[in-house]
Amino acid sequence: MTTLASEAAILAWLAAQKDAMLRLLQEAVNIDSGSYDKAGVDAVGECFKRFFREQGLITTSEPHATYGEAIHVRCVPAEADRPIVLLGHRDTVFPPGEAQRRPFRIDDGRAYGPGVADMKGGLVMNAFVLAAFKRFGGAPAPLAGLFTADEEIASPSSRPIIERVARGARCVFNAEPGRASGNIVTGRKGGLFLAFEVFGRAAHSGGNFEQGISAIGELAHKILAMHALTGCEPGITVNVGLVKGGQSVNTTAPHAAGEIDLRYREERQRASSLAALQRIVDSATIAGTTARLQLRGEFLPVTSTPRSRQLFDRYRSAAAAVGLDLDGEFTGGCADSGFTAAVGCPTLCGLGPVGAHAHTPQEYLDVASLVPRAQALALCILRLPPQSN
Repeated sequence: MTTLASEAAILAWLAAQKDAMLRLLQEAVNIDSGSYDKAGVDAVGECFKRFFREQGLITTSEPHATYGEAIHVRCVPAEADRPIVLLGHRDTVFPPGEAQRRPFRIDDGRAYGPGVADMKGGLVMNAFVLAAFKRFGGAPAPLAGLFTADEEIASPSSRPIIERVARGARCVFNAEPGRASGNIVTGRKGGLFLAFEVFGRAAHSGGNFEQGISAIGELAHKILAMHALTGCEPGITVNVGLVKGGQSVNTTAPHAAGEIDLRYREERQRASSLAALQRIVDSATIAGTTARLQLRGEFLPVTSTPRSRQLFDRYRSAAAAVGLDLDGEFTGGCADSGFTAAVGCPTLCGLGPVGAHAHTPQEYLDVASLVPRAQALALCILRLPPQSN
């Protein structure tokens, strides 16, 4: 089949798949798949593996004892050349029972449900694009999919796999949700997930209050100092999003803990911000307290390069051909695309269907964007030159 014939066949087939896309999306959204819910994440994976089998695509899996498996998808059994990779994650941030409390629904052209945009809608788009190329061919290089399991917690099991795949890839298209503006993502912040603990001394808060040393009191001082780092340089934000501590209401708290989200724009800011947090943890406002800081997870920034800008120009041209007028934009959110960009692989992100309010009950996906975004991605792939660095 010629390139023009493949374009026509793939675009026409995708145009007819909206209802099938929504059925697969509903099935995936109605399964709880929080990052620590291995069974749920793998159950979502089974939905997609069944779809791939039905479409004649080949899947292999890399299991993990703690987190869900990583699923690789190929059109043929062995492809030696560097593949074009379609990337996405199956996990969400929501607790068990969320899918039952607010299952998939469509209201006034928007689909709702846990993870509908971030990023089960993008997984559905990737799945159908892979199926279209399996049916009609036309890709200028081998096409592969990677569906991972734990992005929302910085990909502790998936990062080595993502980096390995990206090092051997021609380019990566990550199907995180498109922006509410319709734009895709060409730049992202880096981020660190950290935990800190504060240690004090317990005492009866009525009988011998003066003997106590409050870890909660010291935690409060440290939180204020940490939050004051926000804006110390452009793009830096610090959020203590979780706290816990204390023994009982009538005991001076011997222990308290918090978890920190640090975001930065430029790589140089990582070290300076981390050092500032460490100084806050090491210093004590309340005498007698001690504390420690621990890195729990990390995302790398997505920064623009000549090769990624060239890839974006090709994508924007393909999008315009299917009626989408869009641009690239920067976001403070982090994603697995930071890992692929960091190993030097040209990467675009936010290519999934348009959505907004991720991580909240108001999260939605624009149903009308499902097919055009799939067509734009497919057309971009079709129009990549046969040989490209």
